Amino acid sequence: MKHAYRLPLMFSLCFAALEGYADQDRHGYEIEEVIVTAHPLSSGGLAQPVEALRGEELDREIADTIGATVARKPGIHTTSFGPAVGRPVIHGLDGARVRVMEDHVDTMDVSVTSGDHAVSVDPFIANEIEILKGPATLLYGSGAIGGVIDVHTGRVPREAPDALTGKLDLRAADNGDAFRGAFRLDGGTDSFAWHIDGFARDADDVDIPGFVRSSRFRTALEEQEDEDHHDEEEEEEDEEDHGDEGEEVRGTLPNSDLEAKGGAVGFAFVGERGFIGVSVSRLESDYGLPGFAHGHGEEEGEHGDEDEDEDHEEGEEGDHEEEEGDHEEEEDDHGDEAEGSPVSELEQTRIDLEAGLDEPFPGFRSLNLRVGINDYEHAEVEPSGEVGTLFENEAWEARVELSHNPIGGWEGVIGAQFSDREYAATGEEAYSPPVKTDALGLFWMGQRDFERFQMEAGLRFDRTEHDPESGSNETFSGVSASLGAVIPLAEGWTGTLLGSYATRMPVSEELFSDGPHFATQSFEIGDPNLDEEKAFDLNATLKYSGERWSLSGTVYWSEFSDFIYQADTGIEDHGLPVRQFAQDDATFTGFEVEGSVVAMVWTDGQLALSAFADTVSAELDVSGNDNLPRIPPSRVGAGFELSHGPFNFALDYFRAFKQDDIAEYELATSGYDDLRAYMDWHFTVGATEVSLFVEGRNLTDAEQRYHTSYIKEVAPQPGRTIEGGVRVVF
Repeated sequence: MKHAYRLPLMFSLCFAALEGYADQDRHGYEIEEVIVTAHPLSSGGLAQPVEALRGEELDREIADTIGATVARKPGIHTTSFGPAVGRPVIHGLDGARVRVMEDHVDTMDVSVTSGDHAVSVDPFIANEIEILKGPATLLYGSGAIGGVIDVHTGRVPREAPDALTGKLDLRAADNGDAFRGAFRLDGGTDSFAWHIDGFARDADDVDIPGFVRSSRFRTALEEQEDEDHHDEEEEEEDEEDHGDEGEEVRGTLPNSDLEAKGGAVGFAFVGERGFIGVSVSRLESDYGLPGFAHGHGEEEGEHGDEDEDEDHEEGEEGDHEEEEGDHEEEEDDHGDEAEGSPVSELEQTRIDLEAGLDEPFPGFRSLNLRVGINDYEHAEVEPSGEVGTLFENEAWEARVELSHNPIGGWEGVIGAQFSDREYAATGEEAYSPPVKTDALGLFWMGQRDFERFQMEAGLRFDRTEHDPESGSNETFSGVSASLGAVIPLAEGWTGTLLGSYATRMPVSEELFSDGPHFATQSFEIGDPNLDEEKAFDLNATLKYSGERWSLSGTVYWSEFSDFIYQADTGIEDHGLPVRQFAQDDATFTGFEVEGSVVAMVWTDGQLALSAFADTVSAELDVSGNDNLPRIPPSRVGAGFELSHGPFNFALDYFRAFKQDDIAEYELATSGYDDLRAYMDWHFTVGATEVSLFVEGRNLTDAEQRYHTSYIKEVAPQPGRTIEGGVRVVF
């Protein structure tokens, strides 16, 4: 409770200052309305930084994974384990600290347990994606201490439409011969509403601009061989053992293919005061695990803090050009390599129930109940066809929210959240025992309007119990609280301040892991003596929104007590570096800024310019190297969007800088450029709107490696990709 004393002090100071501010007479300023359905108090303002992808912007940004879809937003990055796997990173925090939800209920997959596990919600079924940046523990529990990604699907209808509506999206890309298709239909009569959706994706191994292995990794391997005094014969034998050595493979990323399909049906009964509905969804996904074909068991962490010269990278680019003629010849060998690699086979069946009622009891405006029930299975299949490791996750989650009328000037919502999870892993990668986890959360959030500003406050209690198959039970509990203010400063300008104290319970993998984890190339050891993780967070946002231009900037500071992380011990077990879960204090600081301006306007069109920048720094309170691993690099970007009649054209560029603030046994990551272009032509046929579009990604064919990826040294991002398609909405 190192920082707990600061919370009541912060509350008292803010109340005193803002009460005085409220007494001053000032008229004519209103808080801009923000519609954020992931937050029940957003109708009049929101102190927490938030982003949303919807409509045309979502259509343009949609990508293979949820992480990649939101990663071009300021402050947001993504992990990567090949094209099929990408989890969001918010303000430098990921994994169990970022909660990914489908319609306000957790995805209930096992994506937080390992970097190679895909999120089970597909971005192509999204109506809207909302991002709550920073701690959202008050609403969604300790797993949201870093933020929330909420994917709204509309699979449980809330109202009966007047007419049949639908959407069809078909697209194909040259890189990996990828094809994607998705559709949805919504209809109903009188008080009955129904929904149907489906999607399918298929892609071969993706093309990359250079070598599979990074220059730093290849150099580190050579230096390690020299240090170990390998003679020439041993080196030749080593090359024969590995087949085509990773540094010799280029042009295509082996075992990066994927195939997925899924869909849902839902219906609801809608009345004058409320609704009740249910949906059933199914997902099946098979995807390769890149990196395993190039030296299973080798890890970048074995080679120390290597920080090679940028000159070396330039030399590597020269090598790429010289060896371009060998590209086709080497591609013939990739298929054989991929056949020697494992694949993941994911299946999920999910049932969602939602009900809403207006004025359920005296003093309450509305009641909302959501329940999700999940049956999840994830098999990692060896090249022989045998299941090497099987992950099973049977879980359910329920949350109820009651919005109450003003009490002492405060209107708000009280709620409860319950969840039950039975997780088991069997096979060679069963590095943690089967665990049953029960969680309970009780919360209140409220807001009060003053003459010149709005205040938001909240309080939550959480209790979590882990019951492993072997070992003793572990029970954790904690309190989270927040206080924020939304303040109109001048016409169009709004300032927000938010302070919070959040508690996160350790997840079972952090407590009970004990074994080799080949996906992350580490031998993981948990610690059942871990304490709750606490964070004191402050952020301030300044926004302007006008007719021709807008601006938004946020600065944040998070001080963690007993921050849980994996510490590399420097020793090996099963040929893998041993990483022990440990706790130390840590500090995260950063900022993000974005702006846009309509530079020119003419009949039937306009030209809009935009720019953004973001950065995050993370430090442990330890002696020596205090850097944390996989912290994303700083970025700057700019773009423009041109529209004229039925045509739209957009060009976006950003620069991700070199990340050399690295942890022990971690390699630095080179900077890279990312250039994208998008063009569409839309027209109507009766009541149907048709859009023909083409998009180019990584147009400069740059070598891109995400510092947030566990396998960045052996799996770069796809090279130049041209994708085109048709979208029909009626």
